[in-house]
Amino acid sequence: MNTRISVKNVDLDADANNGRTLTLNILRYNPQLDESRPQMVSYQLQEAPGMTLFIALNEIREFQDPSLLFDFVCRAGICGSCGMVINGRPGLACRTLTSQFSDPEITLLPLPGFDLIGDLSVNTGKFMRALSENIETWIHDYEAGLPNIDSLEQPMEPELAEQIYELDRCIECGCCIAACGTKLMREDFLGAVAFMKVARFRLDDRDQRNDHHWYGIIGDDQGIFGCMSLLGCEEVCPKDLPHQSQIAFLRRKMLTSI
Repeated sequence: MNTRISVKNVDLDADANNGRTLTLNILRYNPQLDESRPQMVSYQLQEAPGMTLFIALNEIREFQDPSLLFDFVCRAGICGSCGMVINGRPGLACRTLTSQFSDPEITLLPLPGFDLIGDLSVNTGKFMRALSENIETWIHDYEAGLPNIDSLEQPMEPELAEQIYELDRCIECGCCIAACGTKLMREDFLGAVAFMKVARFRLDDRDQRNDHHWYGIIGDDQGIFGCMSLLGCEEVCPKDLPHQSQIAFLRRKMLTSI
């Protein structure tokens, strides 16, 4: 891990007026290759106005090192694919401007808590799928029977719909998991993304599951009572979701459901 490689952009001095010279220190490791070993590799490039880390990484991959692995889809902070640890803090590369760092040297690491695909790419999809299957993130209507495509959708008060929408804005980026001290110590801990999903379906009056049912899922140390209330989840959430209030709310409800 002590190995450091420096890669320089040949066009760094082409126009010194375009901005600072950035140095991106990136953890490179591909576990799928037997010869690959974890190492920090330094890349230098010229900063441009409005440059995000996503733009910088694409420039590195296009002009310096096409083997660099990282994920992106929407480039607008919606898909959550480009989550990574940026100077020790989980965040989205597409929403992080390089200009917000006073130091032109930036360190990028993959999100902890997920299977590493390679370099900055991690398998959040595997974790989120298992989580969805555990919590069963779909409406449970035990009296509905088979779906009827001709039936009208159940009406909902606008205020309730707005509350559900607020909790449903999670983009499953994994930043809250990477920032969770309990999750990093205990692999079986559900994490803040699970609590947000439980809060969302508990609020939905179309879902017939009650607090006794939810207690069986999150009413132990693997769930809501395992949270140490460090609230790293709320601090790093790119969508500013109300993790603190929802965790406290679920704790109270689970205690009264015993």
